[in-house]
Amino acid sequence: MKKILTLFLSFICFGAIAEDAVPPVRPRVGLFSTSVGWAAVTGLPWQQYRGELSGTSRFLIKEGLVLYYLDAFPCYGEADSVRVWLSPNGKMSGHLRLVCVHKPETISFAYRNATEEALDARTLGILTCPVSGDRNFKIDISQCVRGKDWMEYK
Repeated sequence: MKKILTLFLSFICFGAIAEDAVPPVRPRVGLFSTSVGWAAVTGLPWQQYRGELSGTSRFLIKEGLVLYYLDAFPCYGEADSVRVWLSPNGKMSGHLRLVCVHKPETISFAYRNATEEALDARTLGILTCPVSGDRNFKIDISQCVRGKDWMEYK
């Protein structure tokens, strides 16, 4: 019995010494669409940002403009708030809420022309917009630049 107790105590002591020698486990960074671990990758803390779109552009908006935020560093969009609709007179339906490690200077959207009640369908291409303001930032749609249509990417 004495040998078993000695062996057990030796295991406990050896385990405590070995535990100090093992480096701490670091969490792995998960890179997944719409939830990139930017905070883990950069070491910067998350902050929530809200975007408001305004302005008019007859060239872009037509009968209405549906925008879907495209995730990109330094932000990802919160699932329930990445689709907005702009009316021809500049009113916004829906909201844009992003989680970022710092304020974006520009953000990109997939876009299409449609009325507010239209069912979701394929978008036409990419729209890149400058951002002004701070945690509650503003996007003037008339300052956005239309990029390539999806069919032009090969």
